[in-house]
Amino acid sequence: MSSQHFNDILTETVDRLSEPASYKDLFHQHREGISLPSGKILCEIVNIARSVIFPGYYGNSCVNAHTLKYHLGVNVERLHDLLSEQIRAGLAFERHDMSGCGKADSADTQSGRLATEFISRLPEIRRMLATDVIAAYNGDPAAKSHGEIISCYPVIKALTNYRIAHELLMLGIPLIPRILTEMAHSETGIDIHPGATIGEYFTIDHGTGVVIGETCVIGNNVKLYQGVTLGAKSFPLDEEGNPIKGIARHPILEDNVIVYSNATILGRITIGRGATIGGNIWVTEDVPANGRVVQRR
Repeated sequence: MSSQHFNDILTETVDRLSEPASYKDLFHQHREGISLPSGKILCEIVNIARSVIFPGYYGNSCVNAHTLKYHLGVNVERLHDLLSEQIRAGLAFERHDMSGCGKADSADTQSGRLATEFISRLPEIRRMLATDVIAAYNGDPAAKSHGEIISCYPVIKALTNYRIAHELLMLGIPLIPRILTEMAHSETGIDIHPGATIGEYFTIDHGTGVVIGETCVIGNNVKLYQGVTLGAKSFPLDEEGNPIKGIARHPILEDNVIVYSNATILGRITIGRGATIGGNIWVTEDVPANGRVVQRR
């Protein structure tokens, strides 16, 4: 086969790939020269946020009580700069999110304001994660210390990303929250949608294969085991046959619920306070408070 023939094949392939019909809905044209949010920079943002929330466990391991404030200051400033840049990229991705911004409220101003608002929520994110660390420690007899939980347990890594992503989502920032939780999914095997609402003292033992859907509502002191799915049933369709978005379709777990491994709970149902769901079970109906659902012998 001649080199000319190779060139002809390459040229034909480029022509086919350049046809608008072939890349319909697959092409993102950058606006104002702003690229998409960077996975590499978002990874750095997560690492900085983890070092701020859990100083000494992530980031500079030489930090001590005397230098802590200095290190926090440096990290928070760096976090603000990086996050502002990425928020601007996220807003450019969905340009309509910038509608209503006057000339005085430019893209840079809005992204800086949103980054500042997020950083102001870090103390509350830390408080919530502290309860999750306690829940993981109290729920696992094999755990030797809170430090071991923070350093090793995938649930804390996944929940850190989730709680960061959830606050960003509540601020109306597009795309970035989902990227952050998918990063945690890849790292830990735990898939938590940033739109889920999760209370205090939440833990997942082992964690691999857990799925928590977008509209889940989880109360306080809830414990899941590996392989649990809090999912939706088949989606309702509109008149044109497309899935209807934005409806509440995932379970509600009230306080003090335990769900054992590989249980699947589907639909907008309520698992009542103090209920226990056994392993390897499908649940598609409400469970009363203090109820117990297990496999029959």
